[in-house]
Amino acid sequence: MDAAAREAQGSLEWRVTVPEGASVTVEHEAGVAERAWAWVVACMIALRAAVAGFARKVWKIGADDPRRAVHGLKVGLALTLVSVVYYTRPVYDGVGGNAMWAVMTVVVVFEYTVGGCMYKGFNRAVATASAGLLALGVSWVADKSGDKLEPIILSGSLFLLAAAATFSRFIPTVKARFDYGVTIFILTFSLVAVSGYRVDQLLDLAQQRMSTIAIGIIICLAVCVVIWPVWAGQELHLLTVRNMEKLAATVEGCVEDYFAAKPAQAQASPKSEGYKCVLNSKASEDSQANLARWEPPHGRFGFRHPYAQYTKVGAAMRHCAYCIEALNSCVRAEVQAPEHVKRLLGDVCTRLASQCSRVLKEASSSVAAMTGPKTLDFAVADMNTAVHELQGDLRALPPVLALEPAEMSLMDAMPLFTVASLLIEISARTEGVVDAVETLATLANFKQVEDDDDNNGQTEMKVHPLNVPDDDASTQENQTTKHPEQV
Repeated sequence: MDAAAREAQGSLEWRVTVPEGASVTVEHEAGVAERAWAWVVACMIALRAAVAGFARKVWKIGADDPRRAVHGLKVGLALTLVSVVYYTRPVYDGVGGNAMWAVMTVVVVFEYTVGGCMYKGFNRAVATASAGLLALGVSWVADKSGDKLEPIILSGSLFLLAAAATFSRFIPTVKARFDYGVTIFILTFSLVAVSGYRVDQLLDLAQQRMSTIAIGIIICLAVCVVIWPVWAGQELHLLTVRNMEKLAATVEGCVEDYFAAKPAQAQASPKSEGYKCVLNSKASEDSQANLARWEPPHGRFGFRHPYAQYTKVGAAMRHCAYCIEALNSCVRAEVQAPEHVKRLLGDVCTRLASQCSRVLKEASSSVAAMTGPKTLDFAVADMNTAVHELQGDLRALPPVLALEPAEMSLMDAMPLFTVASLLIEISARTEGVVDAVETLATLANFKQVEDDDDNNGQTEMKVHPLNVPDDDASTQENQTTKHPEQV
């Protein structure tokens, strides 16, 4: 009766008797209010954790490369300066309501790199001027043709020019260098032609619009070039150097992982995954090489610097990286050669991988310092010597395997033959990278360091890579490769 009475009174606990005679206390189920409050608290905790995680990511992005934060400040400064067009009465009276075009120009023209900013600024200026003049000419002809032919001429010219300009965007050269300009050409011609059919002061309108666009472009270029400029040519240069260093570390890392002491240790390490950055960098290299052509001479990058050759160096590195990818798959393969068979070629394979890595590091140092590859020929000679040693050991391996027990067959050693063959192919493709670097050194007129001044010269010319994270190629590229079709 006592338990029934307590339950009727809404108590939060009750007693039951277990078979052994002992009693335990059990909490009553919480009410609806308590569950709702617990849910609210859990949501607040989850929201706080999500905000804190997002804040940490944002802080890391800015800390890894402070230039990203500076870029945001530069855009804000450019928009502040262009707002003077609105706040200064004499300037506003001169351009009228077209002052908005200066703000729109800053928003769509300002880019992360100087090359990107100049690319968009040049395309916008030329496309706006040419389309405006052409639209004025068509409007004048339509006006002189009479009221009946005027709409036909305007509509027909708009159809033909828009169709032709849109088709031109499929031409590779136009797509790479003038895609944004073609978009602005179509937009400007359409706006001027349509408005010219109803606006009498068309010439004044075009003049005001050109003036405001010129103001926006000048402010963009001034802020982008003067305040902590980011040069696409330098970014391409440093990207090539970093990729070459990663390729060198990957070759050595893969072989070290493969010939690890225990099979359990023969797993792919982070050091042997650097080839993926090389394989994924083609879009970034092409975009930066295209934007670098628009940049004026700066630093050691003179007029007509061979930026296109950097893409050829990158292509040679990717050709080598594909083979390294196959070598890396051998490390993670399920079928492995016996450990005592691996030891037969372990030393010579490790030596060849070390020589390949040395060649790539020498080439990277030459590009980084922009000096002639003076010691590169000696490194290549040592690599070829290691290749001949490996080939000799491969020819001597079958007789050695024939002395093994009967259960040991040549098929068991096939994974080892595969690794050795891949190393020989990697060394051959490494020479292709060296050839591309030597061509770059010739075209770019890299400084030839004298024997007595090798160390000093390389120290003076050394490029200190900026603190740019490895994934900056996907984040930055989105800002430099995408050309939004905006006004």
